[in-house]
Amino acid sequence: MYQAQSDELFFFNAHTAALPLYEAFAGELFRLFPSTSIRVQKTQITFSNRHVFACVSLARVRRKTELPDPYLVITLGLPYPLASERVAVKTEPYPGRWTTHIIVGAQAELDDQLWEWVSQAYNFALAK
Repeated sequence: MYQAQSDELFFFNAHTAALPLYEAFAGELFRLFPSTSIRVQKTQITFSNRHVFACVSLARVRRKTELPDPYLVITLGLPYPLASERVAVKTEPYPGRWTTHIIVGAQAELDDQLWEWVSQAYNFALAK
């Protein structure tokens, strides 16, 4: 099981209920992509290889009443717009790069479909 480090724990200080979701996500991410770098910032935790491929945040990408409690927002950089009802928001900050926000409210949502998207984001970041 993944154990969050002190800076990650501090990030979740006001949202401790979301920490188990994060630890489940980060644990699987580091199992699949062990050479991943992590950077904890004020508003997000960033995962990168050559470039950023995923972020975790507590951003409000929907109305508060529409968000599960607890929740995480997993943001992926993809080369295409992801067509799924699981996507909360997607934008194209520049041609050929789509920023996709996915809300996760339970560990069961860290499923094979999500990991396929994370893998695509990882490979897209390597190829840039």
